[in-house]
Amino acid sequence: MDIIQRNFFKLIRSGAFDDKSVIEVMSPFKWRRLYEIVLFQNVLDYFVRGVNNHANDKNLNLPAALIEEIQKKLDEQEEKKTTENGINLSNGLLNKKYHKIIHNELHSIDTSVETLEILKLIVSNTNAMLNHGINLDSIIRLGQYLRKKGDKVDFLKLEGWLSSLHLQRMAQLQGSILIAVFGFEKDEIDFVKKEEPIAYKLTIKIISNLVKDTAGEWHFRQNSAGFVQNNGKMLRRNLRRSYKYINYAPLETTSNFINGFIRGLSEIEE
Repeated sequence: MDIIQRNFFKLIRSGAFDDKSVIEVMSPFKWRRLYEIVLFQNVLDYFVRGVNNHANDKNLNLPAALIEEIQKKLDEQEEKKTTENGINLSNGLLNKKYHKIIHNELHSIDTSVETLEILKLIVSNTNAMLNHGINLDSIIRLGQYLRKKGDKVDFLKLEGWLSSLHLQRMAQLQGSILIAVFGFEKDEIDFVKKEEPIAYKLTIKIISNLVKDTAGEWHFRQNSAGFVQNNGKMLRRNLRRSYKYINYAPLETTSNFINGFIRGLSEIEE
């Protein structure tokens, strides 16, 4: 892990979980690269909190121009109001089970809102991972909820739900990322029976990719002659991503890829 990645994780861990560590001095160019990762992973709030926590760290030599840019970005974020869409699974059968679990639990005598929230976070993370790769903002929210309300979660009930949805290993992978990257202990995450060794490698690989893939977000389209052409680069990228996670959620990964393929076909310009 290079200095940019080390400082990135130090500041994000500090902003999200109040971890304390010494920042390493970097050049303006490297701070710029780190900021690009922050924006790419949508973790600006955690980054800013981490910077504030290290205000007295003499090694925190953020360039003045970058500080101004960060402030402008924060102002833009405050002006935007986002609404979360309903969380769904790609596999129709599993999606019905998922929403049935939510409905039944909300109407249960001993409803566990905390356990439902953890399930929703795991499903949301699964969606993000299958469609875009590991999203640290979503992973962090899972970790924060576990730290704040983990003692109220019915992990036995959660395990049954995850088994029904075939998401045990996907949940375990997400928990393993919290352990490998954010300093969680295994006993803080009861649904991690065995740490997934690939968790650290997958996360670092995502962070190392400083610039978004420039492939256009189209699957198929018609050219001027009326022939249908496919975006081979995007197709290969989606195939590689699906291959990474096929062992962790086989049904959901397969359905997600097929749905994306069909959605691409439906977008052909007429």
